[in-house]
Amino acid sequence: MKSLTQSKSIVSACVALLVIGSQAMAQEKMPNIIYILADDMGYGDVQILNPERGKIATPHMDQVAKDGMIFTDAHTTSSVCTPTRYGIITGRYNWRTWKQEHVLDGYDLPLIPTTRMTVPSFLSDNGYNTAMIGKWHLGLEISTIDGKPAKPAAGIKQKMGKGAFPPAELSNIDWKGTIQGGPVDLGFDSWFGITASLDFPPYVWIRDRNWVGEGTYVKAFRRPGPATEEFEAIDVLDELVAETVQYISGYKSDKPFFIYMPLPSPHTPIVPSKKWQGKSGIGRYGDFMMQTDDIVGQVVRALEEKGISENTMLIVTSDNGCSKAANFKQLEDHGHFASAQYRGSKADLWEGGHRVPFLVKWPKVIKAGSVSDVLTCQTDMLATCAEMLGKELPVNAGEDSESILPIFTGKPTEFSRKGIINHSVSGHFAYRQGKWKLLLAKGSAGWTAPTEKALAKVDDAPEAQLYDLEADPGEQNNLYLKNPEVVEQLMALLKEDIGNGRSTSGPKQENDIPADQIKLWKGNVAK
Repeated sequence: MKSLTQSKSIVSACVALLVIGSQAMAQEKMPNIIYILADDMGYGDVQILNPERGKIATPHMDQVAKDGMIFTDAHTTSSVCTPTRYGIITGRYNWRTWKQEHVLDGYDLPLIPTTRMTVPSFLSDNGYNTAMIGKWHLGLEISTIDGKPAKPAAGIKQKMGKGAFPPAELSNIDWKGTIQGGPVDLGFDSWFGITASLDFPPYVWIRDRNWVGEGTYVKAFRRPGPATEEFEAIDVLDELVAETVQYISGYKSDKPFFIYMPLPSPHTPIVPSKKWQGKSGIGRYGDFMMQTDDIVGQVVRALEEKGISENTMLIVTSDNGCSKAANFKQLEDHGHFASAQYRGSKADLWEGGHRVPFLVKWPKVIKAGSVSDVLTCQTDMLATCAEMLGKELPVNAGEDSESILPIFTGKPTEFSRKGIINHSVSGHFAYRQGKWKLLLAKGSAGWTAPTEKALAKVDDAPEAQLYDLEADPGEQNNLYLKNPEVVEQLMALLKEDIGNGRSTSGPKQENDIPADQIKLWKGNVAK
């Protein structure tokens, strides 16, 4: 006869096995996640989203949309690069930090402190392997030989095309030193990529915390900077997709994986590889978009060949609207409108600046051919992952993040967030709730005419804009002066979201800078 102690031990062992078993079952159900972030890809650049005025063939993105769900009203937090990426990674608006306008460069210090929860750190803490493959553009702590902030040497442009130089003659970067404060310090197990856009030096690959080579040559894909002899912008997309496909095909862990794949395309420099040159028939931008689409196709094919497509959540989106560098006149002469029916483009507060493609394929969960018109924001990734894993976020994480998981299965969604906030390159604000959109700017607040600078000289121009996007998706009929009660309501919500340090329900949080330093009326007297 077994003793009481033995019986207790057996029961404890059984309970432990049950716990382990349930954990294994939960882990088995957790999907792999791949987040592909194109750079400067407009809403109208994906043909399935712009069938009448889109002339660039994007068969692979179209297929992702057909096999999954199209979000027709998905937005970036900002109409430019760095701030959008901050929002995706942290679930928090960028303007809550010290970065109130524009973007970082390739030498700048980190924007995200290592103490802040991120999508990769959350997933890593909950059973995922995490990898980043691509462009960072959120700042790095770069070791230098003189202990000063990293920067190129004076007169570096004059050294272009003149062969190799001692590294110290081109920058103060310690190429054998370690890089801190980047992806692998914010939750990613590994990183292969570049510091920022392909026109921001240094032009040297990074693996984890280390440079792959030394910047002994000077190259310029717009801005001159140190580069390795082998680094060429035209090769970068092929290198990144090869790394991603290898990661997928060689994956052996029982854990699910998260791959964040921020591409440097179709951003400048617009450098389609030889295989894609001339393919679109409408210019180099069209060719580069087709190559970007092919990257998506290669990732999808890798998942299918590995046999893991069914339970992989694949997201394809963009960091902001299309850039004017795409040559809109040339594209439009061929019948292609990169912002589709929307006004504006990259950098602007108008819809073309921040309404972007957002396609989600997850065959195990999402019904093929689904469409959602729910207003969403790219900050929603963190809360979505938390709900998917049955976890609650800490009160000081994902302050502007809502879960879109119910949308995947067509369930009704009630956000605690009352609206979303958009930000332009110059730091101007917009607030959207339902059909109403308030822009605290006279013009585009970006690069499209009329700009704020031009309208500053026009005395009778309304100080702001209000649009009914249901009746006027092209933002042509400014109702700011006709609907003061709507303006007042949206202004109050915007001020509340800023002052509370969060736009979702929960305890009040602090912004990184005092709320009174966040200027609602950029360039005007604070109101």
